[in-house]
Amino acid sequence: MKREIYSLTKIAVETPRLRLFLDYDGTLAEFALTPDTVLPDPELIFIFQQLINSPGVLPAIISGRRLSHIQELLPVKGLLLAGTYGVEMQLPNGELRNALTYEKIRPIINQILPHWQKLIQNLTGFYLEDKGWSLALHGKNASPSDLHLVMTKAQSSAQKMLPESNFHLSVSERFLEVSPTLANKAVAVKWILEEMTPEQTLSIYIGDDEKDEDGFKPVIASGGYAVRVSEKQTSSLAQFHMTDPFEVRQWINNLIHARKMENERILH
Repeated sequence: MKREIYSLTKIAVETPRLRLFLDYDGTLAEFALTPDTVLPDPELIFIFQQLINSPGVLPAIISGRRLSHIQELLPVKGLLLAGTYGVEMQLPNGELRNALTYEKIRPIINQILPHWQKLIQNLTGFYLEDKGWSLALHGKNASPSDLHLVMTKAQSSAQKMLPESNFHLSVSERFLEVSPTLANKAVAVKWILEEMTPEQTLSIYIGDDEKDEDGFKPVIASGGYAVRVSEKQTSSLAQFHMTDPFEVRQWINNLIHARKMENERILH
């Protein structure tokens, strides 16, 4: 049984410093029509403008989207943004940080791209997402027969072209992604905790999928907490559960208000 979420609110309010990790799609907002759809949400931008000004709170967005998308979705000064699972970042001071050199990664992506394009040519239900640092093939709406054939051939062609040490191929029934091995939320979270987070800071990570489960590990290892966002409770490392992005937003709003009240109480 997952612990009641109100107890996490109490913990998050009472800690002097809080590092808050958040995924975007499926966690803060419902999934877009396509992975390349960028529709900034004024309500969410306002929430983060308040959150970044909440004393003692250090928010960080860690998304599978490319960094340029996250910058458009959350144009909030002082916010740490991590795209492509953390391989590319915008630090709170605006400085850009890449975990590795783009020029070493892109030639491999460029080799695989035409093969995958050819496989889905004239087929419906597939979407090819070029993130720059990675390449993802989505088959969410494909027919079962097309899906099996395309995904099998796409996986085979990618495996033949990938150098074993520098790239990773993520495989699920309706999704394939070629990405650098350093494009990993656990790696990004660990770096942020070590390099961008003061000592004695409590960390909380809220996310909705298996990529976020990777990020949960270093947070929990540091003594922090994880929240899995899903319609139904599912197998997870997380100690807490939220149902959907609406509940996540509501929880963040409550956190902002409660921390403000707590700070006023301490001052008086």
